[in-house]
Amino acid sequence: MKITSNIYQVGGSGLSHSSDAAVYLVISGDESALIDAGTGKGIDRVISNIRKTGAELSSIRYLFITHCHYDHTGGADKIRDVTGCSIIAHDLDAKYLEIGDSEVTAASWYGAYIKPLKVDVKVTDKKRSFKIGEINICFYHTPGHSPGSSVLVLASDGFSVLFGQDIHGPLNSLLLSNNRDYKASLEFMISLGADILCEGHFGVIKGKENVKNFIESYL
Repeated sequence: MKITSNIYQVGGSGLSHSSDAAVYLVISGDESALIDAGTGKGIDRVISNIRKTGAELSSIRYLFITHCHYDHTGGADKIRDVTGCSIIAHDLDAKYLEIGDSEVTAASWYGAYIKPLKVDVKVTDKKRSFKIGEINICFYHTPGHSPGSSVLVLASDGFSVLFGQDIHGPLNSLLLSNNRDYKASLEFMISLGADILCEGHFGVIKGKENVKNFIESYL
């Protein structure tokens, strides 16, 4: 599904596997990046959808993990195997991926277990910038849903695009969720004033006021 001239949704329920969170592809020139990886159960369809955009698998430089949960990370190792990309996640969630914790990553909620996943780049800052072709991607730490939950922001076709994968939560003590952090992160996301929101389970929301109202509804 084409969102802007260089952003596509290539995975998620209806596109890859019913248990997959949304997987987004950003393309700029000869480089590209993925946001999240799904469970891995629909990996062949994700790869097929990437190819349909015209992007080469070898162009994928980064796989950004918005948080450690299985529906976003189960397919990460397979994507790295076929693309050679670097996996990026916040340090506070990376540790649960690297030890293969099936409770904090919610793999057990899917009747699965997660294998230990090496994270290539562990972000420890509140904000870090990455470059894909001519596009600057800002990676922000927005804890609450999980300790290392993060969002990404970039400009495309003159629009500010926010990848806020699980804005809706849920909050659960087994996932190490934090209500105070969650509310502060929602307020921060509202302050970004995004024109387009690419959410993990509710699809793509367009229009600055619509994005604001969606995020506010969870406060």
